[in-house]
Amino acid sequence: MNFLVDCCAGTSLAGWLRRNGHNVLEAQSLGADPGDRALLGLAASSNRVLITIDYDFGELIYRRSVAHAGLVRLPDVPAQRRIELMAAVLNRHRQALENRAVVTIRGDRIRVSYPPIN
Repeated sequence: MNFLVDCCAGTSLAGWLRRNGHNVLEAQSLGADPGDRALLGLAASSNRVLITIDYDFGELIYRRSVAHAGLVRLPDVPAQRRIELMAAVLNRHRQALENRAVVTIRGDRIRVSYPPIN
């Protein structure tokens, strides 16, 4: 799968995804922060699932109908658990991510939803 890993989600997670055969672009490699809307647009235009801990992307997708290629939100997940929970997401919900779902992880709960795609 193709991913865009937001700066706040961590380089360890990005490295783990790469080692597991995924195509990963890290937001920090893009230079100055382009802003949430631009980052989400880049992910959509390059068909990458965006991984972040920020809440703002959900608002952009659900309230403002900004185009996306899928989103994984890890808002309350400590850095040391992100890889473990991302592995669970990929094992159980890979098809949903391929279908542009929004996956939110809170604690040990994983919620999958399908917002409109523009």
